[in-house]
Amino acid sequence: MSSPDPQVRAARNQSTSSPRPGARGPVVAVTGAASGIGALLTERLAASDEVRQVLAIDERRGECTAARWQILDVRDPAIAEKLRGADVVVHLALDLDLETDAAARTAYNVRGTQTVLTAAAAAGVHRVVLCTSAMVYGALPDNELPLSEDAELRATAEATGVGDLLEIERLARRAPRAHPGLNVTVVRPAVLVGGVDTALTRYFESPRLLVVAGSRPAWQFCHVDDLCSALEYAVLEKAEGELAVGCDGWLEQEEVEELSGIRRMELPSAVALGAAARLHRIGLTPSPAGDLAYTMYPWVVSGSRLHDAGWRPKYTNEEVLAELLEEVSGRHTVAGRRLGRKDATAAGAAGATVALLGAAAVVRRARKARRRI
Repeated sequence: MSSPDPQVRAARNQSTSSPRPGARGPVVAVTGAASGIGALLTERLAASDEVRQVLAIDERRGECTAARWQILDVRDPAIAEKLRGADVVVHLALDLDLETDAAARTAYNVRGTQTVLTAAAAAGVHRVVLCTSAMVYGALPDNELPLSEDAELRATAEATGVGDLLEIERLARRAPRAHPGLNVTVVRPAVLVGGVDTALTRYFESPRLLVVAGSRPAWQFCHVDDLCSALEYAVLEKAEGELAVGCDGWLEQEEVEELSGIRRMELPSAVALGAAARLHRIGLTPSPAGDLAYTMYPWVVSGSRLHDAGWRPKYTNEEVLAELLEEVSGRHTVAGRRLGRKDATAAGAAGATVALLGAAAVVRRARKARRRI
């Protein structure tokens, strides 16, 4: 019999990867392991001498050959069997894509988290690590600077994906009561930067930085590498509970404008929020008006629990902003909507003001187009 094709052998090695001989530490399962933060964390944990084995779970196989892969949807109850033998589960299979249908996104995120928590308890897992966002604290004019981890979660479901994150937080609080012996740690990053696409990263793709008159923005970033190191702290039980993570301190709006070289466009609150709501309602922009609050008011976190455990961010706010600006260079976004080259030329000439204040004209054109279909 001929030997298997090299690619077949590699696939077999990926799916049957064994624990390191003599290695100690937990067996860690990571959902959403094939891409994004899940892929970064999987590689990091697989290379750690403090982790015995990594079980990588996703709907497709990723590139980490040191992990043992299980291919399935996290909403499949069969995941309970796949988790047997794991000590810790890090659930990162979330869909926060701006372009995803909101109802489908919520169904995936909430059902997936419910299934993972139930399956982990059934499989005898003792800890689940969830990742939401510091956005759950809400962006409000009376927020303390910075917020402690124990601050009340005052966000509403009006911003992209925040309703899902709040429901995940509720599931996290209920899980230990529903499943005695199961511990849940929740990690809440600030504005995430590093290969991610959110309404907040798109803010820096605009020809002008929209500033709502009378608002008090405060910008705090979190590099994906720092998030992964914080998640590793949670996995190894060096820190637990609710953990906020981000760069130390924050940047005022004036500092952001000076560092970015992008000038502001200041609008009255009623004009900015009203236009943003109209554009989103007719489907021309992916971001609801609620996203604007996170560019208006502070939601900076202290990260004191991680700091007390000895964790420190590798990056500063200034460094992360510089990386973000380099990452979005050449992209053009107005009111949260990505523009093609032709549209971007017009946007550069007319500015974001036209996009916002000209919402009525946009609505008329959209209605005419629909009538022609």
